[in-house]
Amino acid sequence: MSHHESSSVDVLIIGAGISGIGMAVHLHQKCPERSFAMLEQRDDIGGTWNLFQYPGIRSDSDMHTLGFEFEPWTHEKTIADGPAIMEYLHRIFDKYALREKAHFSQKVMSAHWSSEEALWTVKAQQKDGSVREYKANFLYMGTGYYDYDEGYNPVFEGREEFTGDIIHPQFWPKDYDRSGKKIVVIGSGATAVTLVPSMTDAEHVTMLQRTPTWYAVQPRKDLLSTVLRAYLPEEWAYAIVRKRNIWLQNWFFNRARNKPQKVAAMLMKKVKKALGREPDAETFTPPYNPWDQRLCLVPDGDMFAAMREGKADIVTDHIARFDAKGIQLKSGNYLEADTIVTATGLKLAMAGKIEFFVDEEKIEFSDRFYYKGCMFSNVPNMTIVFGYLNASWTLKVDIVARYTCRMLNHMEATGTRIVMPYMPDPDAIKEEAELFEGFSSGYVQRSKEILPKQGEEMPWRLTQDYLFERKVLLEGELDDGALVFSNPDTASLAQKDTIAVAAE
Repeated sequence: MSHHESSSVDVLIIGAGISGIGMAVHLHQKCPERSFAMLEQRDDIGGTWNLFQYPGIRSDSDMHTLGFEFEPWTHEKTIADGPAIMEYLHRIFDKYALREKAHFSQKVMSAHWSSEEALWTVKAQQKDGSVREYKANFLYMGTGYYDYDEGYNPVFEGREEFTGDIIHPQFWPKDYDRSGKKIVVIGSGATAVTLVPSMTDAEHVTMLQRTPTWYAVQPRKDLLSTVLRAYLPEEWAYAIVRKRNIWLQNWFFNRARNKPQKVAAMLMKKVKKALGREPDAETFTPPYNPWDQRLCLVPDGDMFAAMREGKADIVTDHIARFDAKGIQLKSGNYLEADTIVTATGLKLAMAGKIEFFVDEEKIEFSDRFYYKGCMFSNVPNMTIVFGYLNASWTLKVDIVARYTCRMLNHMEATGTRIVMPYMPDPDAIKEEAELFEGFSSGYVQRSKEILPKQGEEMPWRLTQDYLFERKVLLEGELDDGALVFSNPDTASLAQKDTIAVAAE
């Protein structure tokens, strides 16, 4: 479909980041007869990797699992920086000629489903403010889970008094000059841990944390990958290392849940080696177990190297207030600063903050139950990707895209146009209290009111278990008693057409 042809397609992909690109390639490979288009809010592909431009931006998953199953990662470093990831995505985008399917600068406002027509009507605002309509039988939401319009900014007393620069990493100013500056990074998550060693050309960088975090010190390069690539075709080497890494991640996560003290001791041993001294408890002992929040990856121990060299440090304290020259801490200590970076977290957004309607009913996702972690109760012809908190986002993309293709091919084979996870009585489903049970990360806890419901058992739940979900989505029965395949009520549609003709 070119940019000037009809805006009606079989499948409409919302988002051209990792999720959208993954779906497009799987459609190309597994549903070649299906027409599709991609709508992207930004001017380029990449999603999160296009949005975030802060210093040192990199993956916090290895690229054998953040990369797609269909496209080997061929760079030497397996912990990759943002530009290398963008290069990888552009390579795939061009290889599969996806540019001709993509429409950029499309801010999707609403999506209306018509049961009579078995069609979604999607309205997208253009750069000039005009609205364009797209119609599709099936919708795939690859919108990620971050709110692109705003990050999380807690209230800091005295913020307006500070005379230096205050920057949220999500909106990093281009070519920001940090030379000679004292920089305080507020936060201790993945963003802060990435920023600190990447800004050591400043006079000094301090990471100010309320509570410590668990660190995973890991090499940037994968020795097994390097060896295998020397002797095997890229595809073989990539597949072997990918499988190994998936198994290791799964084993490590389960071990952290079952034997947290042993995992904590192992993580701390690596921190001690990278730091070159005994880690002090106040700075390095979190008040929660490993994997209750995402581990922070420290490739080649870079942040600890910066601390050893005196270019960076970590301060554990609470903020009393900002003033003109820095931050007054509750302990009575003071941090002088020229620049304050608020790496205080992100906001989650459900399905790109788009308004959804099924027939005339407005859909609130917080009232719906997840179906197999990729659809919603009583919402037809739509899948969505919500990646793993304990593994790579792309692992979920690959299996949801393949599952979607399975459904589309089943619909083709059975002559059906509608598929829906049907829940006749939501009150009859026993609800589990926590969607992300055991994850205490701030961005998860702050977003509970917008997230869908979770049943106690499959299929009405979202798990954090890739190997289990892979089996369910790729090998499980499609017709499981909850997923209903059907056609529009053609009689009522014909009646509607007759009335319309008579009116004319």
